[in-house]
Amino acid sequence: MDTPEPIQVTVTFLEMATPPAHYPPLPYGRQIALLRTHDIPLHFYRYLLDRVGRKWHWVNALRLSDEELVAGLHREDRDIRVLYLDGAPAGFFDVKPHLPQEADLAYFGMMEHATGQGLGRWFLGAAIEACWSHGPKRVTVQTCTLDHPAALPLYQKLGFQPVAQKKEVVQPMTFTERSQSVMR
Repeated sequence: MDTPEPIQVTVTFLEMATPPAHYPPLPYGRQIALLRTHDIPLHFYRYLLDRVGRKWHWVNALRLSDEELVAGLHREDRDIRVLYLDGAPAGFFDVKPHLPQEADLAYFGMMEHATGQGLGRWFLGAAIEACWSHGPKRVTVQTCTLDHPAALPLYQKLGFQPVAQKKEVVQPMTFTERSQSVMR
């Protein structure tokens, strides 16, 4: 199989300096659970990254070795929460609160079967609330032009402000490379 062409992207860095006054409410009439993981199994984290981020080319963490990935994932201060919809995994977020005075929303997203159902605002609100629960002076997140078109506007609606942009190149994974990462 041929190697996919590199993709030029614009990365937007966003920050929030104060917690929101209120958070979006939990949608009614749905069976929703948001569970915090402890020592998440690597195969499950890789599965979540792949299923949530495949369309958006989330490849950086998938390219890490098991040793590199577990070194960050199993830190006591790492905050990873999995969204379940009607009993099945539907998304996740990953907060890295170990940066000096900062909580970084490193990953946030939902699987395709969960999008378009009115969950996004509530789910992002829950992620922001989790970030602030660690007591940082600011919360950060980044998005790029490969992410869902609603990502940047939603971050801004919920209180994030763009602070910088930069150009990067993303090298998509081949099918073989993705399979080897996810099937470890």
